[in-house]
Amino acid sequence: MSSPPAENVAVQVEHVCKTFRLPKEQVSTLKERILHPTRGQRTEALLALRDVSFEVARGEVFGIVGRNGSGKSTLMKCLAGIYRADAGEMWLRGRMAPFIELGVGFNPDLSAHDNVLINAVMLGLTPDQARERYGSIMDFAELHEFAELKLKNYSSGMQVRLAFSVMVHVDADLLLIDEVLAVGDAAFQQKCYDVLDRARSEGKTILLVTHDMEQVQRFCDRALLLDRGRVVAVGHSRSVARQYTQLNFAAPGERESLVRAAALADDDDDVVVIIDAWAQSEAAGRTTVLEPTEASGMATRVRFVSPAADPVFIFSITDEQQRRIMSMSTDRQSFATGSHAAGDEIDVSVGFANHLAPGRYWLSVHVREAVGGQLLAFREDIYSFVVSGPGWGNVVVDLPHGFLLTPAPTMSEASPDER
Repeated sequence: MSSPPAENVAVQVEHVCKTFRLPKEQVSTLKERILHPTRGQRTEALLALRDVSFEVARGEVFGIVGRNGSGKSTLMKCLAGIYRADAGEMWLRGRMAPFIELGVGFNPDLSAHDNVLINAVMLGLTPDQARERYGSIMDFAELHEFAELKLKNYSSGMQVRLAFSVMVHVDADLLLIDEVLAVGDAAFQQKCYDVLDRARSEGKTILLVTHDMEQVQRFCDRALLLDRGRVVAVGHSRSVARQYTQLNFAAPGERESLVRAAALADDDDDVVVIIDAWAQSEAAGRTTVLEPTEASGMATRVRFVSPAADPVFIFSITDEQQRRIMSMSTDRQSFATGSHAAGDEIDVSVGFANHLAPGRYWLSVHVREAVGGQLLAFREDIYSFVVSGPGWGNVVVDLPHGFLLTPAPTMSEASPDER
């Protein structure tokens, strides 16, 4: 790479290759080594990455997906500097915080307190900044009572919480996150997702490795599909998620043909791309917290890849029990969305008085054709928000209501039918 990439590029990878040498014979004893001095020297090559190239824009959430053994984690370790690539070039802009593999960067014989301070300094903080943020890091990880316990006595979930907490407190511009998020419990995973939502809204660049296609479609703007170290596809997250699912469930004889078809596929077949979506309020604008009864709304930003006339926009809201609470559609309001040319970007919003019960909710966005109803774009659980306030039990909406007390009629006043 003769010169740095354009200013709006956060990560650029060009023709990166990585090969591991695997021994064909194991030598496990001194006797075997003496009697057979050449045994164990024969190796075979494992091509983990083969001519991998892609770019990630600043502020983009970029997914990296593929079957086990496809090279995802190897690529992330090359980007983080844990592995040295055999060929090719990589360019990363800004302070980087990797969250790649359980235990990487930790000393198991030191306490959590010492590991936090050492890791924070390794990730770019000064010693004074690391000490200042130590309390916040342990608060987020919820591990204060285990601060002096050696890390080798931590469970895998506790180590994940500690490592993720350090990562999000170092003010990194670029986050590299491997699928180790799956190790944490459900409550901590949601906490991590909230952090990712906030980081995305702050314009940070995120590379996310996962096997969860819902996460890919929810968080990622674009994604990369790897298979046996090769780039199969780079494109919109919805398209790549679909290709990954097809590849993952293909019969052995079908995999190669699917890989070739995916490599030749063109994302320009998409008519609409959902770029972003969010909740908003009259008082705060874009927000992750809505107040009860306030004027609220949902919005999305889309880009038209091909011309479209009066597309239908549908916003749906789901609660923590995966129940669909609300669905708001432009065609139900007979709202004309207009004709749009290729390359147009628009924001579409809908407003309502917020009577949702307190709790966490997820927003999904659909775009359909006006005639025929064919699905043009879909992002499930693209945005998460909270309705504040005390809980009121197992309810889904808190409709406006009032009470009235009136005296009951006496027996003498009651009608014959009431007696």
